[in-house]
Amino acid sequence: MEDGSTAGEGDGRSRPTGPGYDRVDATVFRDTLARVPTPVTVVTSHIDRKPHGTTVSAFTSLSLDPPMILVSLDQTSSLLKIITESGRFGVNVLASGQASLATTFARKGDDKFDGVAWYMDHDAPRLAGKGQWLVCHADQQITAGDHVIIIGLVVHADTHSFEPLLYRQRAFGTVTHIRG
Repeated sequence: MEDGSTAGEGDGRSRPTGPGYDRVDATVFRDTLARVPTPVTVVTSHIDRKPHGTTVSAFTSLSLDPPMILVSLDQTSSLLKIITESGRFGVNVLASGQASLATTFARKGDDKFDGVAWYMDHDAPRLAGKGQWLVCHADQQITAGDHVIIIGLVVHADTHSFEPLLYRQRAFGTVTHIRG
């Protein structure tokens, strides 16, 4: 593979090989990305109106025309299987006062909605409280490394004015505005 060809083609974990394609140390990579603030979201879906959800920091806008976003889930995620089956998901962009929800939905288990206020909104489970809300049709899935990128076509959005919950350096925070 000295020619820069790809090892393991077709397995979803293909990596370029050869000169110039050394991999960064995993700890350095994690520590570098930990310093980049990201919005905290809880991605939700349901099967037969039984809600499922997980905290996701790999979320971003993708396109305005058509309106699209992307989220990334671990290949072993039970939520990924549910989104694949249902074809629809919600994105709850959390507000600064909702760190406890982020922690609740970050843990393993099927009981994450126990004691959490939520309701169905455009056929997706929505967490109660202030926060941005997007409902998406799961348009495409792309396997990348140990994750699957889900491209969502936004079919509904609801916006509120609030300070967002952010995650940076392994801690929750929010925005401080700088006047310039």
